[in-house]
Amino acid sequence: MITDITSPANPVFKSLKSLTEKKGRREHGLFLAEGLRVCTEALQTGHVPKYLIFSVDAEGHPLTQALIAATEAAHGMAIRSTRDLLHRLTGKDNPGAVAAAYAIPDTGLANIDRGTAPIWVVAENLKDPGNLGTMLRTCDAVGAGGVILLDQSCDPFSLEAVRASMGGLFTRKVAQTTGDEFFAWLRTGPGQLVGAALDGHTIDYRAHEFAAPTFLFMGNEQSGLPAEYAARCDALVKMPMKGTADSLNVAVATAVLLYEALNQFESLAHK
Repeated sequence: MITDITSPANPVFKSLKSLTEKKGRREHGLFLAEGLRVCTEALQTGHVPKYLIFSVDAEGHPLTQALIAATEAAHGMAIRSTRDLLHRLTGKDNPGAVAAAYAIPDTGLANIDRGTAPIWVVAENLKDPGNLGTMLRTCDAVGAGGVILLDQSCDPFSLEAVRASMGGLFTRKVAQTTGDEFFAWLRTGPGQLVGAALDGHTIDYRAHEFAAPTFLFMGNEQSGLPAEYAARCDALVKMPMKGTADSLNVAVATAVLLYEALNQFESLAHK
């Protein structure tokens, strides 16, 4: 049965609003996603909302109806509301007609099967959720397995990261761990660790031969890859900088390297 909520003082709405903060996500074990397309794609990959909130004008849309049916079948709550409340929930001036709360998945390294994809991204101390979301979106585009976040990286389930991933959070794997735990795990199976760096024994990224599975190691937005981590890589690569800029945004650099690896893997497949 659909529940109507029209007041921001409603306790269910207040619980959903708390998911915009890390403390609320931890307390409830849920995160928010927004947009009819993103929520529909999430459903197609087996992610069913625990809470679905939609505006009155979106209720009749076939995709909204499918989301309502799936939510109720899984004993979730379908909530009819207003565009104003959706704006209050997501913080967007022009909010989508649908938002949903999903269970936060287990992000342990044990859930990463390195054999399921030829390349994975490892991000050290990544701070910007927009960069993380873009990296997940690119991972989806190239068929990479996902992102392994090390140390004090940002929360992959923040609304900003989910929004920037454009559904990539639902299709790619995400793990959260420490550097020491990652290196111990890496040694338990095959894997080439390729770091992106400006200093040290670097080679042009186009000259490196990527071998599956590759773990593409990206550093912090400001300080790059720590020297102690770079020293543990099998290879260090860099991109030529022809202008006055001395580096690229980390999400952009990740995209360039992912597509180079994809190009090499596809070239080998066609030989």
